[in-house]
Amino acid sequence: QVQVVESGGGLVQPGGSLRLSCAASISEHVFSWNEMGWFRQSPGKERELVATISSGFSTNYTDSVKGRFTISRVNAKKSVYLQMSSLKPEDTAVYYCNTRLGGGQWYANWGQGTQVTVSS
Repeated sequence: QVQVVESGGGLVQPGGSLRLSCAASISEHVFSWNEMGWFRQSPGKERELVATISSGFSTNYTDSVKGRFTISRVNAKKSVYLQMSSLKPEDTAVYYCNTRLGGGQWYANWGQGTQVTVSS
């Protein structure tokens, strides 16, 4: 089973920045072929997909974060990152990452996530 570990969250003021990291327990070869995604979940809301990066480094973002968030990956480190800037209170959530192959199901065991709180 694939495990992921997220880190980098914290408390930040509106307009601030954070960089999240996620490491996956799969081989570099498998990691390089997989799509990686960042999700978030706020209390009382469903988990939503925030950003994805393909094996070919193509990226997609949900509309609410376009222009503010940047997803990236380093295959040699089996890691994916989410650079978040111009943070808003509505970005407050627990952030998770996951992995999938070829548009299939996200199949890693969900990690603990990392809490991001945007508040003055």
